[in-house]
Amino acid sequence: MAATDLLFRPAHELAGLVRDGELSARELVDASLERIGAVDEQVNAFVHVDDRGARAAADAIGPGDERPYAGVPVAVKNNRAVAGFPLTLGAEFTGDLTVAHDHNVTRRLRRAGFVIVGATTLPEWGILPVSESRRLGPTRNPWDLTRTPGGSSGGSGAAVAAGMVPLAHGNDGGGSIRIPAACCGLVGLKPQRGRISPAPDAGEQFLVADGVLTRTVAETAALLDLLAGPETGDTSWAPPPGEPFAVQAAREPGRLRIAMTWATPLEGAEVDPVCVQAVRDAAALLESLGHEVVEADPPWTDPGLLHLFTAAFGPAVAIQIGVLEAVNGRAATAQDMEPLSWAIWQGAKGTDCITQQLAVLRLQRYARKIVAWCADHDAVLTPALAEAPVPIGTIDACSQEPMRDFARSGRFTPYTAISNITGSPAISLPLYQRDGGLPLGVQLIGQPAGEGALLALAAQLEAAHPWADRRPPL
Repeated sequence: MAATDLLFRPAHELAGLVRDGELSARELVDASLERIGAVDEQVNAFVHVDDRGARAAADAIGPGDERPYAGVPVAVKNNRAVAGFPLTLGAEFTGDLTVAHDHNVTRRLRRAGFVIVGATTLPEWGILPVSESRRLGPTRNPWDLTRTPGGSSGGSGAAVAAGMVPLAHGNDGGGSIRIPAACCGLVGLKPQRGRISPAPDAGEQFLVADGVLTRTVAETAALLDLLAGPETGDTSWAPPPGEPFAVQAAREPGRLRIAMTWATPLEGAEVDPVCVQAVRDAAALLESLGHEVVEADPPWTDPGLLHLFTAAFGPAVAIQIGVLEAVNGRAATAQDMEPLSWAIWQGAKGTDCITQQLAVLRLQRYARKIVAWCADHDAVLTPALAEAPVPIGTIDACSQEPMRDFARSGRFTPYTAISNITGSPAISLPLYQRDGGLPLGVQLIGQPAGEGALLALAAQLEAAHPWADRRPPL
């Protein structure tokens, strides 16, 4: 089978081929590396490709290996540590930093038998929903090379969509898994806050959750089982599921009550009528499956929401920069960073701790209101994005008015950050396509710690309207 076909198959099927001796791990990893070599010059999804290390790891895997993903190639977003890899975070200020340890997600992927072939691109410090850092250059959408694959896990989304790896790691602090999933025609789940440990590099994280980008709901559920669970020293974690997420995802969800809305949480965000129609079509599909769908008016419109979110998000970015100042032994300067990063860094440094904590408190109060409203419904259906994947250069971190571009990025992705504020799980599904073939996703927001029920509903939609066989024209 050609490499162009092989890497579009589900990860568990590929592992089965290796386990049964029908395909060697080396052949599978070579197929991934060949595909990266063939298309990544156009897409620019990888910061680093570890040809030698990946082949050596593959050569150590033989038939009969019982690890669930032995021999399957995978990529890790370049803001999580992979021993021996450069760790850029998309930023020039990180210089030639190379780490000697694995992040929790990296370690769990290796333990399951995955072979890490490389690290993927992201915007500087993971700030924007497009992946066009000054250091790494623009990452392009395999469905249309003139457009963004989203961000901040844009490199991972592009790598999976282009068939370079069957799935990839990402993380989500304001939609950074779901946005690339929607742009690239993939499944993207933001798990419940605290579901996947940020150990050993970070403590409790209010906004950010790790996860994966895949082609199917079943793969997403299986990888959540793999990555979920606390690590020693975690201050808090999500309650464990009563049974594996993969088991829950395979079960019929029963008849559910689902709220439908395209009301945007951000003032001034306009919604493309095509995105609204996608929600209407998804609602009709849900009704045909026996669910009750009601048009609802969520209490999430708040004129100050972007300011509040920035007040919480800014310090999360600033912590990364502060750590790198300590590593580099010098203070960062404006020349070290893109203008947007510098503006956020300066804003965070200029905000006293009481003001910052008050912003988090207000966000938590806001979150309680949203979660209480959502409790009347089993799930909430929204657009995944407010418009099509924007052309490269539309949102520019190096513009003369970078905070205006930051606000512009919110109008592109107004629906995703709500679930980072509440902590509840949310998933982007590539149910539809625009004229011309661009992916068109919808989002489902679940109940707190309710990934299993959310995945079951997503799997039912996938079975009714499959998408996994779609291929970009790359």
